Amino acid sequence: MKKDVKVLALDFGASSGRAIIGSFDGEKISLKEIHRFTNDPVILLDTMYWDVLRLFHDIKIGLIKAKQEGEIKSLGIDTWGVDFGLLNKDGKLLENPVHYRDARTKGMMEKVFAKLDKDTVYSITGNQFMELNTLFQLMALKENQPELLQKAETLLLMPDLLNYFLSNEKCTEYTIASTTQLLDAKNKTWSSEIIENLDLPKNIFTKIVQPGTKIGKLSKQISEELGINEIDVIAVAGHDTQSAMVAVPTQEDDFIFLSCGTWSLLGTELKTPIINETSASLNITNEGGADNKTSFLKNIIGLWLIQESRRQWIREGKEYGFGELEQMASKVGMINSFIDTDSEEFIPAGNIPKRIQEYCKRTGQYVPQNEAEIVRCIDQSLAVKYRFALEQIEMATGKKYDTLNIIGGGIQSKLLCQLTADVCGRKVVAGPVEATVMGNIALQLMALGEIKDIKEARKIIANSENVTVYEPQKDENWDEIYKNVKESLLC
Repeated sequence: MKKDVKVLALDFGASSGRAIIGSFDGEKISLKEIHRFTNDPVILLDTMYWDVLRLFHDIKIGLIKAKQEGEIKSLGIDTWGVDFGLLNKDGKLLENPVHYRDARTKGMMEKVFAKLDKDTVYSITGNQFMELNTLFQLMALKENQPELLQKAETLLLMPDLLNYFLSNEKCTEYTIASTTQLLDAKNKTWSSEIIENLDLPKNIFTKIVQPGTKIGKLSKQISEELGINEIDVIAVAGHDTQSAMVAVPTQEDDFIFLSCGTWSLLGTELKTPIINETSASLNITNEGGADNKTSFLKNIIGLWLIQESRRQWIREGKEYGFGELEQMASKVGMINSFIDTDSEEFIPAGNIPKRIQEYCKRTGQYVPQNEAEIVRCIDQSLAVKYRFALEQIEMATGKKYDTLNIIGGGIQSKLLCQLTADVCGRKVVAGPVEATVMGNIALQLMALGEIKDIKEARKIIANSENVTVYEPQKDENWDEIYKNVKESLLC
């Protein structure tokens, strides 16, 4: 058995972040969380920002704590998609990155499509249209803050920006680039057609590197400041969904997955993108993955609904934990309350429970009366949305998937996992919960030559983590319930 190889995974979600040590003994990967922190947006003068300086401070704390664990070979960063920072000619940050939930992109789709038609944009990028995508954020800058774009020398997406702060190296990792709606999905390069037709500055886009690339070393300045070695900085799959994809514990080439966190991303892994009339009509995204694969998936608003509901209840003086909320909801039977989780009123922060009640009242349904019923409504609505997305993926690929692999923090909700199995009528295999971190670590170990490839990584991860199987139950006539909900809310 080999001596342990240790690497540091820095995983940033939309509400929190962690620094986790991954130790590999040649057969299994073990994890040790050494630092956890909140990721709180800051609203200033009607703009919602990411507090990137605070996040970088927490990276430094993670590095200081990591050196207490022995020799660390490398580090890798994964984050959410689409958001970015702009640097001037001196490499200085022009402003804090703006949060994708900021209202600045409202109406920007129409402005883009006035210059370049929707079908053309999809045929190039294969990306699901969402108003928060980088393309529409840049159009908002062009329309409302052109002076900022004129000053910009470099655009770096969030994991690349943090890598730059650590290493002074400027590059764009492929999977995070594929979330922008600016990448040519087939050629894996920035789309000149989109950039030129929208008159965006070409010079701000950096070279694209594949996940698992050593991009540099920790800078001398930071190494001296923190008293640590100049370890390798590795571009893992910068988009957290794609790091999580690496950790799906299967040896099958054809599988369906659900990455369940603040966002739910349901799809499959392909060798090449699917960009055609069917995928366009269903608004399915083609996202770059590790090993030159494509993730063919649907983005669905996920546990954000429960996270933001909990924030509202805390504001009201009710300090519920997530586990407590799920236990409360588990005691509630099926209620005749369903929402379209992707409806636009659920995107902004705020009083989600009130919006759910208003939605149900407006659509003539039973109105959830308390916290338990609100969470139950969210969970069963998500399960219905998962079936809807699963049917779309199967329609576009022409394949049938009997097992749904669920990964990520959402698997801690046994209620949601069981409801997903019941509503979808498929076996659910849930795990690992730390899929994003596991994938991040595996890609670092591949870059270091410790793991051969993705297939071996998935085998090692399956050997390292337990999974839970949920079989569909027949307590409710979910086929009939789904048919009615689909006709009234989803189509």
